[in-house]
Amino acid sequence: MSKSQYETFEAHESYQSYAPYGPYKSYESYEPFQSYGPEASVYTAETLPHGLYEDTYRPAYEAQAYLVTEPVLPRQAGRPGAPSVPGARSAPDAGNAPHREGAFGSGVPAGVSGRAARRRRARCAQRPESAVRRLLPQALVVAFLAGGTTAFVAKDKAIELTVDGKQRTLHTFADDVSELLADEGVNTGAHDMIAPAPGAELASGDAVAVRYGRPVRLTLDGRQREVWTTAHTVAGALDELGVRAEGAYLSVSRSRRIGRAGLTLDVRTERAVTVMADGRSRSIRTNAATVREVLAEAGIGLHGEDTTSVPPDSFPRDGQTVTVLRVSGSREVREEQIPFDVQRTEDPTLFKGTEVVAQAGQPGLRRDTYLLRIVNGVREKPRRENSDVVRKPRKQIVKVGTKPLPQSVSGADHLNWRGLATCESGGRPDAVDPSGTFGGLYQFDTGTWHSLGGSGRPQDAPAEEQTFRAKKLYTRRGATPWPSCGARLHG
Repeated sequence: MSKSQYETFEAHESYQSYAPYGPYKSYESYEPFQSYGPEASVYTAETLPHGLYEDTYRPAYEAQAYLVTEPVLPRQAGRPGAPSVPGARSAPDAGNAPHREGAFGSGVPAGVSGRAARRRRARCAQRPESAVRRLLPQALVVAFLAGGTTAFVAKDKAIELTVDGKQRTLHTFADDVSELLADEGVNTGAHDMIAPAPGAELASGDAVAVRYGRPVRLTLDGRQREVWTTAHTVAGALDELGVRAEGAYLSVSRSRRIGRAGLTLDVRTERAVTVMADGRSRSIRTNAATVREVLAEAGIGLHGEDTTSVPPDSFPRDGQTVTVLRVSGSREVREEQIPFDVQRTEDPTLFKGTEVVAQAGQPGLRRDTYLLRIVNGVREKPRRENSDVVRKPRKQIVKVGTKPLPQSVSGADHLNWRGLATCESGGRPDAVDPSGTFGGLYQFDTGTWHSLGGSGRPQDAPAEEQTFRAKKLYTRRGATPWPSCGARLHG
């Protein structure tokens, strides 16, 4: 027995085992074990290291590898019931050497019990199998991770994204342009430009550009409209819109930047305008806003009543011809009468056919101003420039009789009234004597006419009413009212 309870053995090199039992590997070092002497009253079994537990699963190739019969060590051969192995030494030979290599290179020190030796041999036999079992799940995990990493890397794309001139490179798993913009929070509208198209598929190394639209309230050569552009400057916007900027007037600088809110831009392109004045023709190129400015650029002035063939404040168009009109002349004031209206009303007190002027009409007065012009040496027709009413007309009111005429006057119907009328007035109902005192067929004065029931003037009454009134006068006074022609009544 060793002087110490535990002994440490040095490592032995491996050697080829004795045929036919197959090769064995030597231990790197022997672990200390407890001696089985008289002083050892209690034995505690060793705990197997991690990985040496029995596994219920064993592949077919491993099962074949472990069908080799273990060789019987010398100490095992001397135990009752141990199998007999050809060539094995006897037990006394095995116990002669206190510490030497086993007969078949087992590396088990002399004096070690058979049970401990079997444990060590089992441990040596199990180590390759356990190592394979331990490494197999790890290999599967590594393979799974390697496959997943490959797929992960394959989906990742390096994209160059430019948004409104700001460029950056990013990594994305998006499949197309729309998904990329959504992932990056880039909102676009109908007037924005996206290249390539939103539905285009992405591949690593692609470039995607987004340019926001900007509203421009454009007045181009006098015509207003609102347009959209993705340019960042006025010069770029004009280029996008196809506006020729050479020689044009711009309300803002060409280098002016256009913000997202847009801007207001007035553009007047250069145009060719021909001016005809004083018998000469001049062609100029201009970006003027009015015809008046074109004349100033051509060195032509307007004086007095001078004007142009188009309104001086109108916008000059490309290829337009403007004629200057030299005007001379004067103004003339004329007074003209305004006719009055006649209003006719029915009067039941008057006999039918009788009309009496209740209110005489009066014409109004209008004062007109006429322009007499000579344009480029040619006299024009007078043109009324202004009209003022000096006096308004007064309407005339006429009463029209509706009373039925009497059929006859007793004692006067058989007389020659036609002869009397011919003698007094020539047979004219509206006749008036030179003095204006007497009127009508029978030359009544106004007083006599009214005393007989007449109204107004006798010469304004119908011939039948005048004859009726004359008959009434005859029944009162006979032929006396007609001293010169009264004898005709009986002729």
